[in-house]
Amino acid sequence: MPNSQESPVPVVYRGRFAPSPTGPLHLGSLVAALGSYLDARAHGGVWLLRMEDIDPPRIQPGAVDAILRSLDAYGFTWDEAIVWQSQRQAAYAEALEHLRQTRCVYACTCNRKAIGLAARQGADGPVYPGTCRPQSPSIHLQNPHAALRFAAPNACLRFKDRLQGQIVCDMDRDLGDFVLRRADGVYSYQLAVVVDDAAQGITHVVRGADLLVSTPRQIALQQALGLPTPAYLHLPVLLDAAGNKLSKQTLATPLTDANPLPALLMAMRFLGQADAHPPATLSEFWPWAIERWSPQDLPRWRGAPQSAPVNPQSPVHSLCNP
Repeated sequence: MPNSQESPVPVVYRGRFAPSPTGPLHLGSLVAALGSYLDARAHGGVWLLRMEDIDPPRIQPGAVDAILRSLDAYGFTWDEAIVWQSQRQAAYAEALEHLRQTRCVYACTCNRKAIGLAARQGADGPVYPGTCRPQSPSIHLQNPHAALRFAAPNACLRFKDRLQGQIVCDMDRDLGDFVLRRADGVYSYQLAVVVDDAAQGITHVVRGADLLVSTPRQIALQQALGLPTPAYLHLPVLLDAAGNKLSKQTLATPLTDANPLPALLMAMRFLGQADAHPPATLSEFWPWAIERWSPQDLPRWRGAPQSAPVNPQSPVHSLCNP
């Protein structure tokens, strides 16, 4: 029988925004932050801030301060203390030990070249062919030079995204076994976000559609760890002129903290939430935006340039082939 995961609608809404301090926020970051914030506030819920600083080589000096300054300048307020992934190594180790005991993880010594030569193409790039997956996944877990991989279930995982609709993914065929801890000891985003969402009691995740391919992995981990699954809503993402997602890696222009209102209004228009009478000041913006927030008006495409129309007629496709 295929695994079916329908996200419930919890009574108490707890949302979050979780930037990585690899550079300052940009307009694409603002779209994600704004969508998650407005959805939480419109539901009378809690909005939390998590700093995903788990990967030291990628952290840019000064980025944390720049992100916090921008969020403050744009009027975002969070309801509890910031959670720092760099301080939660023990929690990730505990989750990994649980997966080891349930034989859901194994050691992998393959390098990128070996994986590239043997891998097949999947929904998110090359799919690891399972070269190191032993009959007993708990063998050789103490190898200090090995990555630790999650043994993905040979099953079809289904979930309903609040915007994108029904998503279907064959875990083994389309995503394969993914890394939970790298050979250098750094825990993966997939493991950390699952552990942290559960620890913070997150009930709703609103984020960019570029992360839609991560959701089946995270739901599979939630199921393996016995953790609840939040309700997911994956927003359209801004693309640059070359069709790439706006990001720090593509040198997206940082937000201008001195005059936040134009960028906020642009983000509202991109999300299909603007009207003919936008507010004239930042203090007027937030009550207007919260009242205006309407998830059913969100455009359902997954990526578009900044100049894209609000309601394109592009079809919505499943993450993977059913």
